[in-house]
Amino acid sequence: MPQQPQIPSTEPELAGVRNFRDVGGLPTADGRRVRYGRLFRSGHLAHATAEDTAFLGGLGLHTIFDFRNAADRRLDGLDVELPGVRNLSIPLSDPADGAEFWRMVRDGDLDQLRSLLADGKGVNRMIASYRSIVLERTAEHSRVLHALAEDSVPALMHCAAGKDRAGLSIAVSLLAVGVEREAIEADYLKSNDAHRRYRIRRNDTSADGMSAEVLELLNPLFGAHADYLSAAFTTMEETWGSTERYLSEGLGLTAGTRERLRDRLLDTV
Repeated sequence: MPQQPQIPSTEPELAGVRNFRDVGGLPTADGRRVRYGRLFRSGHLAHATAEDTAFLGGLGLHTIFDFRNAADRRLDGLDVELPGVRNLSIPLSDPADGAEFWRMVRDGDLDQLRSLLADGKGVNRMIASYRSIVLERTAEHSRVLHALAEDSVPALMHCAAGKDRAGLSIAVSLLAVGVEREAIEADYLKSNDAHRRYRIRRNDTSADGMSAEVLELLNPLFGAHADYLSAAFTTMEETWGSTERYLSEGLGLTAGTRERLRDRLLDTV
């Protein structure tokens, strides 16, 4: 079969879905690129408009991976239904983990937020979260990658904001097919773009409740920071010895599975 031209997709700005993008075009170490129209990422789909839903329905998706937990779904709602698309719920965080913390994020006053997040505490919490996902969710990431290798492409991965749990899952998927780490980081940091960024939810929306200091304190939680992704990669290397051994031993990916992933996600040689 002749190679099809790889045409970059025009990225839409969806009205009710934040942080949507196609990760096509990212380069691999062996000179290939991720194919367009194979792997997408976004925030949750619960607030998708009719136009958004029509666009998503036209992507030819096989599977949507939803990494939210039950508490997230209670807060944001269930994803819109896309006919013919398989939905896999694979929570990457425990609903009870930090429930009081997130209540304080939504309801706490300035003094409470300072005690919770100031002096690097917010950054440290996020780094610990990334490390925890790498260490404790190997079964879940293995399930995702084996699904991609078998039959789940085109796929869309999302969590609530499309930044942390989805961002890390996308990073692991790209790592498995040999995408350059710098390219993975560049895609990850796109979640900071103004039109993609998750809207901070606070019950106090007054000037005091959303002051510059409050937003600065909350920034580590709602921004994408290179240090977080770096901590995830460092955790892989410290725990398994290398990212390659993380993929083979931690996630149980055989050479054959890696090759099927490349066939599914990369352009032809």
